[in-house]
Amino acid sequence: MLAEMRIQGLGVIDEATLQLDPGFTVVTGETGAGKTMVVTGLHLLSGGRAEASRVRSGASRAVVEGRFHVPPKSPAAQVAVDAAAEPDEDGSLIALRTVGSDGRSRAHLGGRSVPVGVLAELAENLIAVHGQNDQLRLLHPVEQRSVLDTFAGDSVAKALAEYRSTRAEWIEVAEELRERTAKARDLAKQAEMLQHGLQEIEAVDPKPGEDAELVDEARRLADVDQLREAASGAHFSLSGSPDDPSDGTGAMGLIDEARRRLSSSEDPKLRDLEPRLAEAAVLLSDVNNELSSYLEGLEADPARLEQVLARQAELKMLTRKYATDIDGVLAWAADAAQQLTGLDTSEEALAELARRRDALALDLARHAATLTEERERAAQDLSQEVTAELAGLAMGSAGIEVAVRPRLASDEDTHALRVGSVMLSAGPDGVDEVELRLKAHDGAQALPVHKAASGGELSRVMLAIEVVLAHADPVPTMVFDEVDAGVGGRAAIEIGRRLARLARTHQVVVVTHLAQVAAFADRHLVVDKSATGGLTRSGVKVLSEQDRVVELARMLAGMESTETGRAHAEELLAVAEAAKKEAINGKKSRRKRS
Repeated sequence: MLAEMRIQGLGVIDEATLQLDPGFTVVTGETGAGKTMVVTGLHLLSGGRAEASRVRSGASRAVVEGRFHVPPKSPAAQVAVDAAAEPDEDGSLIALRTVGSDGRSRAHLGGRSVPVGVLAELAENLIAVHGQNDQLRLLHPVEQRSVLDTFAGDSVAKALAEYRSTRAEWIEVAEELRERTAKARDLAKQAEMLQHGLQEIEAVDPKPGEDAELVDEARRLADVDQLREAASGAHFSLSGSPDDPSDGTGAMGLIDEARRRLSSSEDPKLRDLEPRLAEAAVLLSDVNNELSSYLEGLEADPARLEQVLARQAELKMLTRKYATDIDGVLAWAADAAQQLTGLDTSEEALAELARRRDALALDLARHAATLTEERERAAQDLSQEVTAELAGLAMGSAGIEVAVRPRLASDEDTHALRVGSVMLSAGPDGVDEVELRLKAHDGAQALPVHKAASGGELSRVMLAIEVVLAHADPVPTMVFDEVDAGVGGRAAIEIGRRLARLARTHQVVVVTHLAQVAAFADRHLVVDKSATGGLTRSGVKVLSEQDRVVELARMLAGMESTETGRAHAEELLAVAEAAKKEAINGKKSRRKRS
């Protein structure tokens, strides 16, 4: 619910604060006073387009601020959480929109700077603004289908969800079949290339890291003489002459001599050094033994060297084609094998896809037929309820028909679907077209609403639909901007009565020029203007009961200064109050009976 809205520097409004009633709030004022700026402000709070021309002359910017009471765990509350918005001290949420004179716009939610789209997402769950543009939107088939689906509720929503799920799978399979069939030759060439590569790699059968191991082995085999010389020299340095190991010239013999001298010394400090030499002797002995084993195994093997070089040549053939090393070659092979599973262009694979597509088409046709049946059932109820509402809006002889008809597929339609014996266009919302038709009076032909309804009748049709849809509309605040255009007399009173009834389940804000509508409001706001120094300023104030009488008299015929006008206004208020009490008492009595 929108509890309060503050407007600053917007159009002719210098600064104004609107305290809105939880029920029915009406906004009135003379022509040019700035009533439409209230709706403009709501559009800005809803993320609407910002225009520099809306900024008040001489002001640097326009500011619109709204205070919302948002139910916890609601979709709107989740939008605020996702935007990291902070609630105010009383738990309300403050949305702010500024528009500079240069046309730049900024948005804030809960003290956080947010993209304008966040305000739009928030408003989708909190405010529905209905104006003459919305009446025009009601003329579009898509909007008319949306009205029917909203009225039908869960029955259509469930059927539509099943239809959309099946349709998405059907389109995916059909597109895959179409793509594979059209690109069969290219896919076959790609599959042949991948298969050839896998066969080459499989024939060589490389092992992970094998190329690096062969490099080390080839180097060792090619440099056997240099390696033997190095190992022999090291072995001689450790053990001495191989012809006379006891000559003591090797490092091991020298260490043994040093140990003997230290161990026979009478100085304890020298004798303490001997164990450390013993440790060195053990280490040198181990190294010497390993050198001996290395030399024994180090033999020239020209045949093995030839095998290693031949194997390296095989591996290099693979690394030249597929990757820089053998590990990369193996990775390419794994990826190629996976690609091949998705490039099955055989007749069997295409036939299987065609079978899946046809089976899904049958399922989709079944879901489409169910969806159509649910819409047709709901269309009858919607027609009756809207017609009943029109009777109360001084259109007693008029009637609404909600027609559900199949949308035939064209020859070029890529989503053509056979439902029964007819090819229909399977769009994302089903195979149906929905059309609102108005029968102006008994015996008249039912025509599309845009052909049969005048401006005033269209306003009443839209209001009737809103009243009927009130139970299904989760948006808590409804704003009506001049929806009573072209209406007067008894029809205007009935519009006020319907808006008051709507206000029992929703917060309703109405901008109107009709006293008959304004009389039904729970709170009356007036936009008044004054001129000082050649500059026009407008503000908004809440009217007391006495002030309401004056304003309603002005709206009736500019008779605010006459006793007759005031008496007429007081009578109108009394009629409205009695009607509201009767509606409330009637609602209570129905609850008791139930």
